[in-house]
Amino acid sequence: MTVNSKTFKTNLIFWTCYFLYEWLANSAYDNAYGAHLLAASLFTPLIILATIFTIYFLLRYYFNGGEKWKFWVGLIASMLVFGVLRRTINYFLIYPMIWPDSRNAPYILPVKILFEIVNTYLIVALNAMFYFTQAWYEQQRLAQSLQKDKAEAQLELLKSQVQPHFIFNTLNNIYSLSTQNNSKTPDLIFRLSSLLSYMLYDSKQDTIPLTKEIEYISNYIELEKIRYGERLDVSMNILMDPDHIRIAPFLMLPLVENSFKHGASHSIEHCWIRIDVLAREGALIIKVENSIPINGCIQHAKSGIGTDNLRKRLEYIYPRKHEFRCIAEEQSFLATLKIKDVVHENKVPVSG
Repeated sequence: MTVNSKTFKTNLIFWTCYFLYEWLANSAYDNAYGAHLLAASLFTPLIILATIFTIYFLLRYYFNGGEKWKFWVGLIASMLVFGVLRRTINYFLIYPMIWPDSRNAPYILPVKILFEIVNTYLIVALNAMFYFTQAWYEQQRLAQSLQKDKAEAQLELLKSQVQPHFIFNTLNNIYSLSTQNNSKTPDLIFRLSSLLSYMLYDSKQDTIPLTKEIEYISNYIELEKIRYGERLDVSMNILMDPDHIRIAPFLMLPLVENSFKHGASHSIEHCWIRIDVLAREGALIIKVENSIPINGCIQHAKSGIGTDNLRKRLEYIYPRKHEFRCIAEEQSFLATLKIKDVVHENKVPVSG
C-alpha cells in the first residue's frame, strides 16, 4: 500500500478534524473534557484501523478482486469485532467516568453493540466514499492519458504509412528524372525535403498553422504527380484566408492519399482530384473529391487504415466538434471533413 503526500495530508486533516469533533462536540454536553479526550484518543485509532482494514484490504483485495462473498463475510465479521471493541472501551473506561450507573446494564447488549457499529462504520463509509471518488478521478486521468497516447500512436502510424512506399517511389522517380537532366529535379528534391521536415518536426506539435498543412499537401501532390503525368488533373482551391487558423497535423493527408490510392492509381485514362478548403459559419471545411474509373470498385475508398485512424483521431482531438462524411457515387467519390471552432491565432475569426 503506497500513499502519496497529497493523500497523506488529506487523511491527516480528516482524522484531526474527526478527533477534535469526537472530543469537543461530546464534551459540550456534559463538560467532561477529560473523559471525552480519552475516548477520542482511543476511538480515533480504532476507526482508522477499521477504515484501513475495510478499504485497503477488504475492498482492494476481495471486492475489486471479484471475490465479493469473502468481502461481505469479512465486512460483517470486522464490524462485529470493532463494534465489540468500541463497546468495551465505553463500558469499562468511559462510562464509569461519566455515567457510573450505566454499568448496571449488561456488557454484551446487542442494541448497544449495533449502536457502536453504526457510529464506527459511518466514518468508515465516509472514507470509502472519498476512496472511490479519488479512484474514479485517477481512472479518468489514466483514461485521458491513454487516449492521448493512442492518438499519438495513430499519428505515428499514419506517418509511417506515408514514409515507406511513398518516399521510396518518389526517390526512384526523382532519380529517374535526374538521369535525364530534367529541370524539375531540384524543385522536387526541395519539395521532398520540405515534406520530410514536416513529418519529422511540425507534425509533433498539437496544432500547426493551416498554411503549413496546405503547403505539405501541395508538396505531396507535386511529388505524386511525377508518376501520373498528363493524365492526372489535380486542383486545390483555397476559398478562404488560411492565415491565423491552426489545426491538428495530418488531417488532410488521409483524404488526399485516399483519393490517389483508390482513384488515380486504378485508372489508366484521364483522372482528376479536386480539393477545396473553405470556411463557413465558423467552421473549417475540407472537401476531397476524386474520379472513379469505369467499372472501378469504390467500396474500399470508404475505409482503410488511414481513414480509420483519422476517424479515431478526430474523436479524440475534436470530440463533438467535427463531421466526417464519405459519399460514393457512380463516377466520383467525395470525402468531407468539417471542424467546428478551429483554433485561431490572434483571435481572427473565420469568415466565408
